Amino acid sequence: MATAAPPAASRIAVVTGASSGIGAATARRLAGAGYRVVLTARRKDRIEALAEEITAAGHAATAYPLDVTDRAAVDEFATAFKTVGVLVNNAGGALGADPVATGDPEQWRTMYETNVLGTLHLTQALLPKLDASGDGTVVVVSSTAAHATYEGGAGYVAAKHGAHVLAETLRLEIVGRPVRVIEIAPGMVRTEEFALTRFGGDTERAEKVYQGVANPLTADDVADTITWAVTRPPHVNIDLLVVRPRAQASNTKVHREA
Repeated sequence: MATAAPPAASRIAVVTGASSGIGAATARRLAGAGYRVVLTARRKDRIEALAEEITAAGHAATAYPLDVTDRAAVDEFATAFKTVGVLVNNAGGALGADPVATGDPEQWRTMYETNVLGTLHLTQALLPKLDASGDGTVVVVSSTAAHATYEGGAGYVAAKHGAHVLAETLRLEIVGRPVRVIEIAPGMVRTEEFALTRFGGDTERAEKVYQGVANPLTADDVADTITWAVTRPPHVNIDLLVVRPRAQASNTKVHREA
């Protein structure tokens, strides 16, 4: 199905965590759909290179280095806009896979601050701008971990549950205002960094996550899903969309080929 062009009042799309993976792929997709994308992430060189790539392809993109856990920096960032059409809260990630009994509290804290408080900071700072657009959309990229737990995942699961509850509650609180709240919950997505970061750079352990899975999701699969949801007519809200590869029936049930 062809995507609808965004209305003129809603042309700016802010994407957090845009330096790699789902965030970078989403920025490319939204730019291709007609949005002027604003790329945010901590790694300045990555988002600047992506902005140049998108611009060279004939679209509009701006890079803005930003740590979503720094509220003062987020508030300063928000002053650059009169209106914003779309906010994609993608910054997040997982650290470690230890059981509750031995999990590192600092890893739990970092995951909560990035996945939940980072989403809170950007949403609070940009909500007036989304309102002002007359047709705003908040996207929260959570995870299937936001909806079901698994052994060794409690810290990440707790953080993503927090992101899910934030989206669900915000939707209740702002009903009647011209802002949609969409949650996209991906399952197994193979990106260049997610599992590697989770396991502290241990490539062998990271590879085992996807071992035997013929076709895990790609970042572009998720970006395509996000862009489809964002470009629905303004009266259509995709409250929650869970997307998994065919080989994954649940967080703990995955078909692996020999």
